[in-house]
Amino acid sequence: MLAEDQQVLHDALSWAEQGQKLWLVSVARTWGTAPRPVGSWAVIAADGRLSGSVSGGCIEDDLVARMRAGELDQPLPFLLKYGISADEAHRFGLPCGGSLQLVVEPAPVVSMLADLAQRLAAGERLLRCVDLATGAVVCRAVLPGDEAGLNGEQFRAVLGPRWRLLFVGAGQIARYLAPMAQAVGFEVTVCDPRFEAEAAWDKALAPMVRDMPDDYLLQWAPDPHSAVVAVSHDPKIDDMLLLEALKSNAFLIGAIGSQKNQGKRRERLLGFDLSPAQINRLRGPVGLDIGSKTPPEIAVSIVAELVAVRSGKRS
Repeated sequence: MLAEDQQVLHDALSWAEQGQKLWLVSVARTWGTAPRPVGSWAVIAADGRLSGSVSGGCIEDDLVARMRAGELDQPLPFLLKYGISADEAHRFGLPCGGSLQLVVEPAPVVSMLADLAQRLAAGERLLRCVDLATGAVVCRAVLPGDEAGLNGEQFRAVLGPRWRLLFVGAGQIARYLAPMAQAVGFEVTVCDPRFEAEAAWDKALAPMVRDMPDDYLLQWAPDPHSAVVAVSHDPKIDDMLLLEALKSNAFLIGAIGSQKNQGKRRERLLGFDLSPAQINRLRGPVGLDIGSKTPPEIAVSIVAELVAVRSGKRS
């Protein structure tokens, strides 16, 4: 399962190989409540296919209609605004008071898209800069302070994972958790020191390291854009990770297990150099309560909580 930016590029390159003309469309500005954040993008093919999203769907339909009518055939990137009036906001499914401005790029350079896809697949975070006056596009590594948005004639979009997830336990839950987390924008790393776990792990799902979890966490250096989850079902391995993670500033720290086992875990953690406040940061059982029982259902619940906490919908 590809992350959203990678899926847009994958489809764009596939359609270009088929001889399709392409248009890139990106959210440049929003006012009020908008369905998609600045930097969200989509690609449209000349046959009407579309990948990605800049709204809830109605704007995409209108963009395809404009493309078929020839309205998107311009020599340089240009701006397009939706939701100016209440009637237009209602027509395009925008929330009350919401409007957005799009950057439309006709005929993007396919070789540059291929380079972007390769660099994102390698885990890079990139800033894509579009000059609306000339059509020039420059891509470079993201620097501290870089933000997506429109500044005069310059549009910038941040591509690649902005969030990180480290989890210990390369078992059945991990097989579903890794691709789901990647699909919602997390760079995923799996840590499991057990030889048998490494032998069974599909490295195409996510990178795996066999370091001891507490040692690797210190090397991984969690920050406020990082989440740490223990899913091994082995208290020795899970607790090693949590002992260090609970001292970090990761935005979410969780562990699977029943309420009874979570109580026992908290009692064990009290015997180490952790304060009650640090132990109270532990989310256990991790994941939203959706009645999940199977490994894929548990993975869904964990990813749902990651997204909810990341977006501020759950404290």
